[in-house]
Parts: sequence; C-alpha cells; structure tokens
Amino acid sequence: MAEPPARGYIDPNFPNPMGPGDATVIIYGYTPSIIVGVLGAALFLIAGILHSWQLFKYRTWYFCTVLIGIAFEIVGYAFRCLSSKVDPYRVNYFVIQYFFIVVAPVFFSAAIYTVLSILINVTGRRYAPIPPKLILWVFITCDVVATIIQILGAALVGVAESNRKDPTTANNILLAGLAFQAFSFFVFILLFAWFLVKARRVLFKVVKKGFYVAFGIAVVLVYLRVCFRLAETAQGLYSKLSTHEVYFGCLEFAPVVVAIFLLTAWHPGRCIPRTRPVYVED
Repeated sequence: MAEPPARGYIDPNFPNPMGPGDATVIIYGYTPSIIVGVLGAALFLIAGILHSWQLFKYRTWYFCTVLIGIAFEIVGYAFRCLSSKVDPYRVNYFVIQYFFIVVAPVFFSAAIYTVLSILINVTGRRYAPIPPKLILWVFITCDVVATIIQILGAALVGVAESNRKDPTTANNILLAGLAFQAFSFFVFILLFAWFLVKARRVLFKVVKKGFYVAFGIAVVLVYLRVCFRLAETAQGLYSKLSTHEVYFGCLEFAPVVVAIFLLTAWHPGRCIPRTRPVYVED
C-alpha cells in the first residue's frame, strides 16, 4: 500500500536530508528565521545578566524563577537557530525548542504570582480574598498541570507528523492544556485586579507607582502570549497563525521579551519594601 502524500510545508530551498530523525515536512509550517533565533537568544541573555545582577544585589530570591525561565528561552531559541541553519525537518529540534519556549513563561508566571503574595504581605492580609501562600500553590499547580499537558500534546504532534499519522488528537491534547492555562491565568488577573482595587490607597504609599504600570503591562503581555498560543492551536497545525512566523514573532517572542525587560527596569527588589511599613494598618 502506497504511503499517503506528505501534508505540510516543504522548503524548496532546503531539501530534506531524510535522516532518521527527520519528518517528511517542516513541522513549524515554515523554515524558522535565523534572525528571530539569534535575536531571541541574545536579548534573553542580556536580560539574564541584568536579572542576575539585581537578584544578588537586592537578594530577592523569590524572583529567581525569572532566571530559570530566561535560561529556558535561551535554549529554546538556540534550537530554533539549529532548525533554521542545520535541519528544519529534524523532529528533535522542533520538540526541544517548543518544550523550552513553552515552559519558560511558566517560570515567569510563578514570579508574577510571587509578587502578588509579596504585595499582600507588605500591605496586609485584609486586602486579599485568600492567603498569599494559597495563591502560590493554586496557580503554580495549575500552570504545572497545564504545561505537562501541552508538552505531551506537542511531543505527540511531533511523533504523528514524523510517522505521517493524523495529529488531530495530539493537537486537541495541546489545546486542552492551553485552554486550562488561559483560564487559570485569567482568574489570577481578576484576583490581582480585585486586590489592587481594595488596597489601592495603601499600595500607593508602600510601592513605587511606576511599578504598577510596568508590572500590569507585563502581566497583560504574558497573558497575550497564552491567548496567541491558544488561538494558534485552536486553528490547527496548518492554519494561518501556525504557518506564518510573523505571528510567532509579534505574539510570542515580542510580548515575552518586553515583559521581561519591564520586570528588569522595574525590578521588585527596588520597588517593593522588604517589610511592611509602620504606617500601614492591619
């Protein structure tokens, strides 16, 4: 029985090496740009250096998950470079870059959740609907579960494509993980907004005002990235969103980079006091 024809993108300027680890098509839907790969690795490296310096200067160990996420981003974009210049058909390159770029924002989200718990501690428990430790456990657990589902789905997509099988089921698994992540992060945004409204008078006395603007924009940008991934996966593997790198650049790469540099410029170590000021009442 003849094999079904390959479905997907094949780069006419980059012949398939047809190695043991190569898919019959480029799973990305395009040949990744070396510019995006190098720019991503370089910008995150710079952000990592700046965050490392501030982490040790202000001893904000609770914010160390940002560094882990940055390291993941660097690895992810390094493998996109390999896909771009070495072999865009290699399944391992696709899966590894997807794993690290998808997992990295989980560590950024963990840092964002931690910032809310720190703000609650310095303003008073009365302004939050649930204890700060519970916020960390609930939302970090949700992110971990969602990410595991996404990684499983992405890996199964790679396997299905390399074996010329229908990837619909694998893509649905990936979609479920993203939908759960989008829902849980949206709940966090509502909780954070509720806290800001309740504690606004105290917060403006305790924390620098510019921090709220920068932090709020960073949160929205991270959520925008989650929504993009959700929309991309919902459209399917060969949709417009997944087969044009410009969307990846504008809605995955750019939002995360801007969010990280905002958190670098308005680092919580400089903007949030270590202890509750004496004029803040419980």
